[in-house]
Amino acid sequence: MKEARRAIRPLIWFSGGINVLMLTGALYMLQVYHRVLASHSLETLVMLSLMAAGALATMAGLEVVRGRLLAKVGAWMNARLAPVLLTASVEYSASAPGQANARPLRDLDQIRNFFTSPSIFPILDAPWAPLFFAAIFLMHPWLGWLALVGGIMLFALAVLNEYLTRKPLTEATNAQSRAYVQAEAAIRNAEVVQAMGMLKPLLESWKEQQDEANKGQVLAANRGGVISAIARCHRLALQMAILGLGAYLVVRNEASPGIMIAASILMGRALSPVEQAIGTWKATVGARAAYRRLTAVAGQHPEATPALPLPRPKGRFEADNLVLTRQGGEPILKGISFRLNAGETMALIGPSAAGKTSLARILGGAWRPSGGRALLDGMDVAQWAAEDRGHYVGYLPQDIELFAGTISENICRFATLNPAVFNNVVKAAQLAGVHELIKGLPKGYATEIGESGAVLSGGQRQRIGLARALYGDPALLILDEPNSNLDREGEDALIAALGAVKAAGTTVIVIAHRSNIIEKVDKILVLNRGQQDLYGPRDYVFGELAARVRQVSQLPAIAANQPIAANQTITANQATAANQTVAANQDSAPARARRYAERKLRPSLNLVPARPDPPPKQGSGRGGEAGAAQPRIREQI
Repeated sequence: MKEARRAIRPLIWFSGGINVLMLTGALYMLQVYHRVLASHSLETLVMLSLMAAGALATMAGLEVVRGRLLAKVGAWMNARLAPVLLTASVEYSASAPGQANARPLRDLDQIRNFFTSPSIFPILDAPWAPLFFAAIFLMHPWLGWLALVGGIMLFALAVLNEYLTRKPLTEATNAQSRAYVQAEAAIRNAEVVQAMGMLKPLLESWKEQQDEANKGQVLAANRGGVISAIARCHRLALQMAILGLGAYLVVRNEASPGIMIAASILMGRALSPVEQAIGTWKATVGARAAYRRLTAVAGQHPEATPALPLPRPKGRFEADNLVLTRQGGEPILKGISFRLNAGETMALIGPSAAGKTSLARILGGAWRPSGGRALLDGMDVAQWAAEDRGHYVGYLPQDIELFAGTISENICRFATLNPAVFNNVVKAAQLAGVHELIKGLPKGYATEIGESGAVLSGGQRQRIGLARALYGDPALLILDEPNSNLDREGEDALIAALGAVKAAGTTVIVIAHRSNIIEKVDKILVLNRGQQDLYGPRDYVFGELAARVRQVSQLPAIAANQPIAANQTITANQATAANQTVAANQDSAPARARRYAERKLRPSLNLVPARPDPPPKQGSGRGGEAGAAQPRIREQI
């Protein structure tokens, strides 16, 4: 924003030259009265006229240059500031979902339009108004005082206009912004709106915001119209007053007729910026509010971290006491610590709202932790420039967001397409098991998928999102519920891809609920209410969870001998084993234990069994009760 202010400075000097040349009319009038009429010299009149014409031509040239400079400043602001504002909006939206949108870009458009409109001229001309008042004082002090007092009164009207219109204009702007957000949300979720008949209530809500915006704008326009009419009458009265005072001074031989006319011209020019500002106050207030918002956004945008040409990480990852708090100070994650060697795979499991997705966003560098560090080969991912870190990190979010463009553009993350890039696109698609699916589309990799991948199904979007995460052979792969929309074929492709990247030495962190993925990992981290509940090798965590299940299985016997206290705390994380051992009688003590365990423990992990496998061939299954015990435990968790 400092650069923008520096770009405006030449405009002020051009405006100064224009305002100085605007004295031409008054000076020409004085010289005609004093020299031409007194001497009856036509030569003098011709010379004065030629000089005045030259000055006016110069002023016109300066006006043209100023207009072009304003247009260039607007274009420069769009070219220089738009990328910065978009970057700041994206980064802020990533750290505070739902609290940012494209408003900074609309604010920039508003400021650019203001610079290319006549509304900017009063601001550029107002600093030079004292020049005209000083010229009037030089003609006669009485005329100067009259013009100055009149100017102060007109300025007071401008201040009153600001006071009376600021609140309704601000409320109208905020309501209009809310209406835009609602309209964009309705259009973005058109399928849900149409399918569930939500258009009418949404339209009513949108109309309420529009009505509030219109109400504020009408109120501000009415008040501004009254002030503008008063200001116009006041200026005309002042011009008549200065002519009357000038005539009085001429009658008393204290001034010449030329001074009377010139003072009237100069006062009109001195008061013109104030009167114009009152008429264009709405645009000025809107541009000022937009500028303040942009200044705040630019102030929140940190200096870009230099993109150091670091070598490809090996994949060693460490979380060191990670903490994440909400804006109000409420903790989301507390004290998360773990370590993964290159090529290891970790499952992140836990109940809903345990903080799994928040942790994944921190590990991938999308969010900055409130405390602690996430280190990839010893480099803090939060301090690593995103454009450099992105080459080595693959991230599949819970909500798949694809962009308007072709499939190949989405997979390569909108890098410039060339043969080498396209080969990597195909490689990533093959690794994700989506290559054959893409070939079956009308235009293959050149298929336009529309906004948010609208032409694709949920499973197709998820598989293309997986290919995007795998693009470029990342050293760290973070997958947030990668199989939530997949069918059996998609899950098989996902498991095959996980095996391939593990064999290639990629470190993988996956949020999953199905045991067929969890059984493929090396380590498991269990989160509960934002805290680290269990962490360790897969078999160790399985054993701990199995022990908790066995503890729950003893509840029926405990309940048969004594009642269960309402505030009793159970530390186990699964109640399935208890369900298999309690009696069916709903009034018995074991039944009370079963219901208590279900109520207390069922939400603790939010895990579901794997999709059922096809029936095994006769004689191919594991024999013996001991051999089947471990698979049953893994399905339960």
